[in-house]
Amino acid sequence: MTAPLDRHAAQLAALGSPIRLSILRRVVQGDPEGTIVGELQTQLGIPWSTLSHHLERLTAAGLLQQRPDGRFMHYRADYTALRALTDYLWEDCCKGGAPGSGRCC
Repeated sequence: MTAPLDRHAAQLAALGSPIRLSILRRVVQGDPEGTIVGELQTQLGIPWSTLSHHLERLTAAGLLQQRPDGRFMHYRADYTALRALTDYLWEDCCKGGAPGSGRCC
């Protein structure tokens, strides 16, 4: 496998959890400078240890970036990585079917 394919597979695996997908959506909808972990915990009602594990997995997959600020940790989406992932998914989508065939685009 190629490095981009491995990276995208890891990112999709990280998104394969309903909790992690919910976390990512909250971060994307949050402050562009980052969402504080406590806010995520309150919004999602996830125990701290569970939330920490899922944030770590999303960060390791390159979908989130973290920024410490004193006692607080802010998480923001890595929009470049998200765009690369979605671009990969749509890349060459219509080459296998005629335009208007309903296969994609």
